[in-house]
Amino acid sequence: MAFYPEERLAIFVDGANFYSTGKSLDFDIDYKRMLGFFKEKSRLVNACYYTAILENEDYSPIRPLVDWLNYNGYQVITKPAKSYTDRDGRSRIKGNMDIELALDMVELADHVDHIVLCSGDGDFRAAVEACQRKGTRVSVLSSMRTQPAMLADELRRQANDIIELSDLEEEIGRPRRDYADYDDE
Repeated sequence: MAFYPEERLAIFVDGANFYSTGKSLDFDIDYKRMLGFFKEKSRLVNACYYTAILENEDYSPIRPLVDWLNYNGYQVITKPAKSYTDRDGRSRIKGNMDIELALDMVELADHVDHIVLCSGDGDFRAAVEACQRKGTRVSVLSSMRTQPAMLADELRRQANDIIELSDLEEEIGRPRRDYADYDDE
């Protein structure tokens, strides 16, 4: 993975996809450490986090993270998630942020040298290509080591670089708690 101290860098996090990737690798992302990691590598211009939130719920489990990110260096972009009933009668939640993320990424490509996309969703392939046509290098932070791989093949082929998330566990993962050290007695 190539980073240059003078390059202007932007990070785009697909919240749901990136969370799932971390969970599949059995570690939690420490977003403060992640910001610090990329600030050490380049001139970080912007860090954006995209997620849908259930607005009509008394408590949303994502709300504390969103609030923390807002106060700690991330621009958080949200929209209300919609709940619906599928054809089998099961309650489902839909809250896709792909269009918002893709449009913002292509728009910001004129103002940065390098974009790190934290998602393995193949729907972003065309947005990555559009950024590259503007002369912006795009690295994808995801994983091929999960079962199944969280990184879509078409996105992997389009990106300038792939950053394997599992290789960054020491740098951006939350420290693991060792519950074996605690005695219940």
